[in-house]
Amino acid sequence: MDFLQITGGAKLSGSVEISGAKNAALPIIASTILAKNEVKITNMPEVVDIKTLIKLLGNLGANTKLANHTLSIDTTSINSTKATYDIVRKMRASILVLGPLLSRFGHCEVSLPGGCAIGARPIDLHLAALEKMGAQISIEDGYVVAHAPSGLKGCEIMFDKITVTGCENILMAAALAKGKTRILNAAKEPEVVQICEILRDSGLSISGIGTSEIELEGSGGELLSMPDIKVISDRIEAGTYLCAAAMSASKITLNHTQKELLGAVIDKLELMGASFEYKDESITIIPPKSLSPVEITTTEFPGFPTDMQAQFMALACVAKGVSIIDERLFENRFMHASELVRMGANIKLNGHIATITGASLKAADVMATDLRASSALVIAALGASGVSNIHRIYHLDRGYENLEGKLSALGADIKRLKED
Repeated sequence: MDFLQITGGAKLSGSVEISGAKNAALPIIASTILAKNEVKITNMPEVVDIKTLIKLLGNLGANTKLANHTLSIDTTSINSTKATYDIVRKMRASILVLGPLLSRFGHCEVSLPGGCAIGARPIDLHLAALEKMGAQISIEDGYVVAHAPSGLKGCEIMFDKITVTGCENILMAAALAKGKTRILNAAKEPEVVQICEILRDSGLSISGIGTSEIELEGSGGELLSMPDIKVISDRIEAGTYLCAAAMSASKITLNHTQKELLGAVIDKLELMGASFEYKDESITIIPPKSLSPVEITTTEFPGFPTDMQAQFMALACVAKGVSIIDERLFENRFMHASELVRMGANIKLNGHIATITGASLKAADVMATDLRASSALVIAALGASGVSNIHRIYHLDRGYENLEGKLSALGADIKRLKED
């Protein structure tokens, strides 16, 4: 098993290329199940989660080829509709194949998903919406077994709470359904917007893109002619590098990213003292000499993303004063706090609220507990005195492409090593 060894205190400089968004690429890959043609997807991040979903579609019978950040995928050869446990258990986003498989074939079996242990993320909202569209659903031996022998039918769906993957799943299910589907309380995340745009560019009538109310007219079972697709840039990867720059008081430039994707993150970094310069598809951060404390409440887009909470907690550990983080979306997403405390952080937890009093960080051996916690520990190690070892970084590899290579190119003292 690999671990990262980081010697803190190094200044960063230069520029870093931001990869395609993992959280956009996953539903895009699943959406190709709806296509009657081979689809080429560029700016594909080559991370473990992406390779896992590609393998899943390959097991279903699709022909896939991933090279140089371009995925060519032909799903016309799919000959199985059972997404097996051995793959789905590795990644919760595998549930995204449920909607398109059911819509296209009228039946499927998808294992209940796994993924990061950051709290309950039930798929009951997905299932209730599909049932309202006419699906018959049961849970058998750990699998979601779904049937829609007469096809899915458009209807009005009100999500009780905002769900990104649920919205994406229902959009894909509605794409081949009969009639109009109206989704209320829809997610507004850029990744959801991109799926809507792809369905529109594939010939479907869709309105309300980027709003909480989306209407989509299904094709009535006719497969879609999908265009080539370019994955949007990864706003969470970009935010992570901005935090790395802020932690190390370093000026760096991010290429292939957009300010519009990072509004809430940039707002909080400005409150902590950073300033920014913008060009067409680049952002340069000018960090302060010392960071001011910050108050953060995680919420759905365009609010502050839960996927950036851990990275900002690392920054708050060295800010001059008391910061408050209120985690509203997941009940078990402070697992990185105890590891930061091992590095000298002063963090008090009270339910979903963390109070962080700025201190100096010292190197330690720490263990990653989930994907974003991994990047928080990397950021903390960059600002700590001494040599830190970060273990269980397989979490990191699920969502960050060549993190140590990119940080090393910026000047960080970081190495990937093998455990004894």
